[in-house]
Amino acid sequence: MSLKSLYLGAAALAVVFGAPSAFAQPAQNVILVHGALVDGSGWRGVYERLVANGLKVTVVQEPNTSLAEDVQAVHRAIEQQDGPVVLVGHSYGGQIITEAGVDPKVSALVYVAAIVPDAGEGVGDVFEKWPSPTADAFKPTSDGFLLFDPAKFRAGFAADLSRSETDFMTNSQVPVSAKILGTKTQHAAWKTKPSYGIVAGLDMAVGAEAERSMYKRASAKVTEVPGASHAVYISHPREVADVIAEAASK
Repeated sequence: MSLKSLYLGAAALAVVFGAPSAFAQPAQNVILVHGALVDGSGWRGVYERLVANGLKVTVVQEPNTSLAEDVQAVHRAIEQQDGPVVLVGHSYGGQIITEAGVDPKVSALVYVAAIVPDAGEGVGDVFEKWPSPTADAFKPTSDGFLLFDPAKFRAGFAADLSRSETDFMTNSQVPVSAKILGTKTQHAAWKTKPSYGIVAGLDMAVGAEAERSMYKRASAKVTEVPGASHAVYISHPREVADVIAEAASK
């Protein structure tokens, strides 16, 4: 049987019988998934705190080339884990973990200033329902990718970080394939897995109200970080790590 068949079978059983209230043991494994335009290095502060708490942490470097390839990168990481896994996604990473989270090893989902689509929705659909405050900041490349306008990056993505840090992030962007905007989510893992959501109060990329609305729809346990930008996982690693540790402990 293929891995895809196993994922789909597990998801179907969860829908029929309901999600388990808890796994047999707390999760010792955490997988961190970055969003568009950045790579996994921004998770360093969160990573160090989780490791100090005795958790095994893997940072996925997905390519941002298509939803299918990004999800496969997460499945590849899940396969390497022994025992329950908490999946954590920032921004577009929320769509990735929503899709990948049907894997039977996944015990919980943590959304960090993230997009939380339903089955049949893509990133573009989410932004039609809840418009991004910086929708006009994306600049297309000639080969079908998107970048964040350098002149708008700090204010729109990471206003609570230092100028030197945001200058580096601006000039080390990971382009995201524009076709991802229209790619529909096939499976909404939050319907069968416990979910947690972190709202970045001053988020100018996804938007705090959009996050609250999506988290409410997903019945997620919500934590607010009032002064945080979209880059809350970098600027407030302690708060983010605390939510992940809580998710792992259940």
